[in-house]
Amino acid sequence: MSAAPYVPQIRRYQQWLRDTRGLSFNDYQALWEWSVRDLPAFWQSIWDYFDIRSPTPYQQVLAEGTMPGARWFEGAQFNYARQVLRHVEPAHAAGFPAIISRNEKGRQRELSWPELRRQVASLALHLRAQGLQPGDRVAAYLPNVPEAMVAFLAVVSLGGIWSICAPDMGTNAVLDRFQQIEPKMLIACDGVSYGGKDFDRIAVVAELKAALPSVQHVVIHRNLGLATEGLPEFTDWTQTIDASGSEVDAFEPLWLPFDHPLWIVYSSGTTGLPKPIVHSHGGIVLVMLGAGALHNDIGCSYDRNSWGERYHWYSSTGWVMWNAQLAGLLSGTTCCIYDGNPGGSKDKPDWGVLWRFASELGVTFFGAGAAFFANCMKAGVDLSQFPELKKVRALGTTGSPLSEDAQRWGTREFQKLGKPDIWWCNISGGTDFAGAFIGGNRELPQVPGQMQCRELGASVEAWNEQGQPVIGEVGELVCTKPIPSMPLYFWNDEGNKRYLSSYFDMYPGVWRHGDWLKISPEGGCVIYGRSDATINRHGLRMGTSELYSAVEALPEVLDSLVVDLEYLGRESYMPLFVVLRPGQALDAAMKAKIAGAIRTALSPRFVPDEILQVAEVPRTLSGKKQELPIKKLLLGQPIEKVVNRDAMANPQCLEWYVRFAKERAAS
Repeated sequence: MSAAPYVPQIRRYQQWLRDTRGLSFNDYQALWEWSVRDLPAFWQSIWDYFDIRSPTPYQQVLAEGTMPGARWFEGAQFNYARQVLRHVEPAHAAGFPAIISRNEKGRQRELSWPELRRQVASLALHLRAQGLQPGDRVAAYLPNVPEAMVAFLAVVSLGGIWSICAPDMGTNAVLDRFQQIEPKMLIACDGVSYGGKDFDRIAVVAELKAALPSVQHVVIHRNLGLATEGLPEFTDWTQTIDASGSEVDAFEPLWLPFDHPLWIVYSSGTTGLPKPIVHSHGGIVLVMLGAGALHNDIGCSYDRNSWGERYHWYSSTGWVMWNAQLAGLLSGTTCCIYDGNPGGSKDKPDWGVLWRFASELGVTFFGAGAAFFANCMKAGVDLSQFPELKKVRALGTTGSPLSEDAQRWGTREFQKLGKPDIWWCNISGGTDFAGAFIGGNRELPQVPGQMQCRELGASVEAWNEQGQPVIGEVGELVCTKPIPSMPLYFWNDEGNKRYLSSYFDMYPGVWRHGDWLKISPEGGCVIYGRSDATINRHGLRMGTSELYSAVEALPEVLDSLVVDLEYLGRESYMPLFVVLRPGQALDAAMKAKIAGAIRTALSPRFVPDEILQVAEVPRTLSGKKQELPIKKLLLGQPIEKVVNRDAMANPQCLEWYVRFAKERAAS
């Protein structure tokens, strides 16, 4: 079968609303206003449009409309894995695979839909035999490979709660996450390849097992085929997925309550341990189906309108975009995943790696972090050398603001491929609710450097300092009404204290996201970076406290301050200011030692762009580091507007930072 003339997914949804609900809207603004004014009607429409199934009815769509605490579809039963596996027969009959993967070494694999189901069932039966029960946590330390997707589906099919960290994260950063949730089982790899090098992770896995006494069973995926001496007792991955027969064929995921915990993801604030955020099966599926189809315009591979759809969004398993890539399976879409460095290696830099991958696989939706497109532009990548990229009809970006220059570059490159109207799906959301507040709409005009609209069901506004919504001005991004994928709770958060302080301290009952937002009179949106002090490196968020723990563990470092300067149209810049012990100098060796400590404890992604020696770190009278005032100062705001000297313990130290800001602005 060949594809029919393409109809954008959001237009199909609006036609369905008209035909089944009698609802017609003059423009997108009117559709959006309805979706946030009548939340029950909108989310009911998503349930019906995507044919969500439950063996029991729900009492009502939204029982409690407050934040936090909204209760959705009470009485319904659900399982993420059931929604995926319902596509096995029709997708396979149409001849489409579930997953196509490639790594840096050129190894390419294809996983069919029936094989996906068989492996999921085999692993689930193994884990159940080892004692996995609904509500038990399973920790994964795996790269972006098919095994991670299979493991996730197997765990959640049993009602287990999934949590994953990327193998480029060091032991301390992983333990800061996994120790909070006390996992019953650990699924890990022996090593990873990145940037042309192999990295042995055997010792790290042994450390994780030793530091996680709750773990009763370990499964090892031999990603590099290394010798496994030094590892605790484990089961080899291949043994867990080799079962077949009647029990495997008869396996079905459990029916669970709609709000049963699905996974725990981590989003760091500026203080304390990473926040272990718990999302629900039903809420995640509703939001990811709605955003993926209606706003990202990703279709089902065996639907005639989007026949042969192949979806790629480059990510590591440490970023929520891995979860978004995985969600392609919810729609019956072929997921194309790449494990490795998108820029080649240090010896042989190559920003054509992902483009070549997408061209050779016939990818139709190509997504990556905004920094990827900026790097391709700077490297002068010529996309005309990849002629099959003409199958791409959408480019997705997120992680940081996409500059106007980078968007224009990509548009010109696709014009050379004979695609004059390539569509950019620029989105902004977060790990916190595993969704997007701001996104794309294929039917709306495109303005380079802008996102097209606020997403359906997302009651998003920009608020000024008086807490009033503004248009055409930069304000705090807030969401005034609940969304189904907002966290159920944080793990082990007594009295919801951390949850409330993370999003609702500034405006009780209103979600404050921590971004600067401007909404144009036409409805377009621009994100101007973080309004808090969290580090956001190419879409991966990390709390400043985690970086301080790594740096200040060095005996030579007395104190430190880091700020992440992310601002639309400018180069991302993250300086680290350090106070050294008397007699110590910030020479090349000391800089290398500090960078190495960050690389080992956290990830190479969080090594600063520059390390500078200072006499003091500015602090409040209560001893808190003043990260946000220094960030605002370096973004060009006057010192009088960003800090109250009377509330500082050491106001005299500000003069150095003021001079530094002026010098940087002049350079």
